[in-house]
Amino acid sequence: MLYFSKIDIYLMFMLCLGIESTAHTFGVGIVSDKGEILANSKDVYKPPHGSGIVPHDAKVHHENCKERVLEDALKSAGVDLSDIDLIAFSQGPGLPPCLWVGTEFAKKISNENNIPLIGVNHPVAHIEIAKLTTGAKDPVVIYVSGGNTQILAFAGGRYRVFGETEDISIGNALDTFARKVGLPYPGGPKIEKLAKSGKYVELPYVVKGMDLSFSGIVTAAEKLYRDGVKLENICFSLQETCFSMLVEVTERAVAHTGKKEVVLTGGVAANKRLIEMLEIMCKERGCSFSSVPMEYSGDNGVMISWTGILAYKSGQRTKNFDPISRWRTDEVEISWMK
Repeated sequence: MLYFSKIDIYLMFMLCLGIESTAHTFGVGIVSDKGEILANSKDVYKPPHGSGIVPHDAKVHHENCKERVLEDALKSAGVDLSDIDLIAFSQGPGLPPCLWVGTEFAKKISNENNIPLIGVNHPVAHIEIAKLTTGAKDPVVIYVSGGNTQILAFAGGRYRVFGETEDISIGNALDTFARKVGLPYPGGPKIEKLAKSGKYVELPYVVKGMDLSFSGIVTAAEKLYRDGVKLENICFSLQETCFSMLVEVTERAVAHTGKKEVVLTGGVAANKRLIEMLEIMCKERGCSFSSVPMEYSGDNGVMISWTGILAYKSGQRTKNFDPISRWRTDEVEISWMK
């Protein structure tokens, strides 16, 4: 009787090593083409207290940790580079200095080991890892992170944007407010904790058609803080207002598309209050709701690996490997969905 170890079985399939470096996180993930996640290694740059991401400093961080993160991922997966069939990297959008670190590192590994290389759109990767981990097939997607806020759904070969922020993302809004009032980075988790003991005070509610705006809300929240309003009350109101706006636009996207699934993804997907509000809306609409697991909500190499596999196996090939710092979600052909 033949015996195959877990790794033997993995090696029968395509293995993709994915590199994430769009902003604060340098991550390396290893995934099989059957969707088994073998490794999810990362190191996160933390900016100085009171400041946002400094692109040059984040770049230096990525340069300093990239070899160690790669080594940790290979060790966690129990494989060598000789076992890897495909390299994927986050080609954009993102901070150019950070993108270049991941791009050059991916090219180096690819060239030295003669492994095919493919570029991946970062927001699309957030969608695909959410679908893989939740089992959703064709959902309306709420993509909320430090750099993006979009309501999307697949139509006509692409993920179409049904609503998005007109200025800053919701993750940026939370981090900006947290920084202004002296809370540590990232601000979202601390705001969520303080909000649990807060009460509502009025803030602007800004939905323009299907789009949203958060910058004015942050300005109003900062003024309330300077006027002496209790921080817990501002945190509660900031969450309730911004999340209600997201739920409203998502509900209209569900009604318009007629889709029966809703998926939440991106770094802000870890917020339990946002999850609760979306669950209530979906129950009332008669559609299913799921949220990407917390370990894959923030930036990670796993999502890059998996999306690289989907793109490569559907026939996509990357011709120009330079970073694309402004690369919209709806510019990507989703050739693996029919």
